Amino acid sequence: MLVDALKQTYSLPELLAVLGLARSSYFYHRARRLVADRHASARRVIEDIFERNHRCYGYRRISAALITHQLLISEKVVRRLMRQEGLIAATTRRRRYGSYRGEISPAPENLINRDFRAAAPNQKWLTDISEFQIPAGKVYLSPVIDCFDGLVVSWSISTRPDAELVNTMLDSAIESVANCDERPVVHSDRGAHYRWPGWLSRMSDARLIRSMSRKGCSPDNAACEGFFGRLKTEMFYPRDWRASTVDEFIEALDSYIRWYNATRIKVSLGSLSPIEYRQSLGIAA
Repeated sequence: MLVDALKQTYSLPELLAVLGLARSSYFYHRARRLVADRHASARRVIEDIFERNHRCYGYRRISAALITHQLLISEKVVRRLMRQEGLIAATTRRRRYGSYRGEISPAPENLINRDFRAAAPNQKWLTDISEFQIPAGKVYLSPVIDCFDGLVVSWSISTRPDAELVNTMLDSAIESVANCDERPVVHSDRGAHYRWPGWLSRMSDARLIRSMSRKGCSPDNAACEGFFGRLKTEMFYPRDWRASTVDEFIEALDSYIRWYNATRIKVSLGSLSPIEYRQSLGIAA
């Protein structure tokens, strides 16, 4: 490119001599540059998929998404095109909110025991609280995650990590199984929220089964921690929230979770989202 830009002023031999570039090398690379990029259309589709999905898809999920666009490209080529276009998915960072206030009441047995597999929906639910700190203030998220496929069954968002945050989320989750026979095991850490009277009475009235992690042992609730990690890596950390209000952030967080359930590809589900996976099995989401 430099030679082509200057060869109206200097002779080709002079330019090649100064640059230390062989004449054959110059013509080889010039010919390659002038050949049309056969992946030009794929580059545009890949960039569109990457931008529409919170800039979090790596080459495997991009490859899966390309199938719906009738573009069959190997993962190796997709990875190369993404690297050339500078499409790099965000990497994980870790900062964890803790709600442990001591052993304020007896803890139930750890029934999950790190087995986060479930043969059907509504057998094992996981819950926890995660904190998001933006310049405008703090926001807290309390979800229920189904071990069957990672679907976020229900969630509540608030500026305070109080009883209403978890109770509202639990009420919504209970409503989702009101007309079913399933009575899930609900697994949490040992936070005070899951020992207060409002939570205990709701669990008892709905005949749900309590399960708790061991003290200070986050791997006992690893699948829920994994959801928080993906959420923050894909939606929270890559963006600049300095100009956002708390209400705008809450709206963005809610929108992400809805996208996560309905659209976000999970390779472990056959490159389908949780809702698409349930629909493929004939299960109402």
